[in-house]
Amino acid sequence: MKKNRNIKSIILLSGGLDSLVSLATTRDELNIQLALTFDYGQRTSKKEIAASKKITEHYSIEHKVIELPWLMKITATSLVNKSEELPALDITLLDNPDLTGDSARRVWVPNRNGIFLNIAAGFADSMGFTHIVFGANQEEAATFPDNSKTFIEKTNAAFEYSTLVRPKVIAPLADFTKKEMVKLALERNIPLELLRSCYTDEELHCGECESCLRLKRALREAAGNTQLVEFKN
Repeated sequence: MKKNRNIKSIILLSGGLDSLVSLATTRDELNIQLALTFDYGQRTSKKEIAASKKITEHYSIEHKVIELPWLMKITATSLVNKSEELPALDITLLDNPDLTGDSARRVWVPNRNGIFLNIAAGFADSMGFTHIVFGANQEEAATFPDNSKTFIEKTNAAFEYSTLVRPKVIAPLADFTKKEMVKLALERNIPLELLRSCYTDEELHCGECESCLRLKRALREAAGNTQLVEFKN
């Protein structure tokens, strides 16, 4: 597919499954030219940055790392605060709303996606990007409201007033589960071996945090195994 020259897009890239598949499936249609990765002191920041760098090199897209040390200072939960234990779930309980709701609260970063999208909107307003690509998805929207369609709609409404360019936030996977993302990645030969979807800073995916468990389940259900990604456990 040829790039759409009438569109110029920026993407939020964490290096995980959601952002990788979002980039790979829309990079030509939306003419994605720049990826932003955020370092807010999260445990896995170095791994996320390294994965994002490999992904942008693979797709020949400019990559910028945005450091947010102040966000680390106001985040008390375990995604950043190493004195707090990361929540542990059983893979069979990932659809239990009470347990996943508690897990979400324990890794919550204050206004994270709101902050990221507003920073991307600043780049868009300055550099003329018409769209911002965001890896929000159906599965995580169930416990993280800043992954929901309503959040995206409200953000787009705000950008009508806070920017001159009025970039549109696009979430191409908003209706997808992780399983459906993996299936799409396999159909499109997207390099899943490049991704990083783990809350820890361990060399391999820990295989135990909720992010790893969701990825494991998706790989088993869509690919029949978990071997496309290296897990410690």
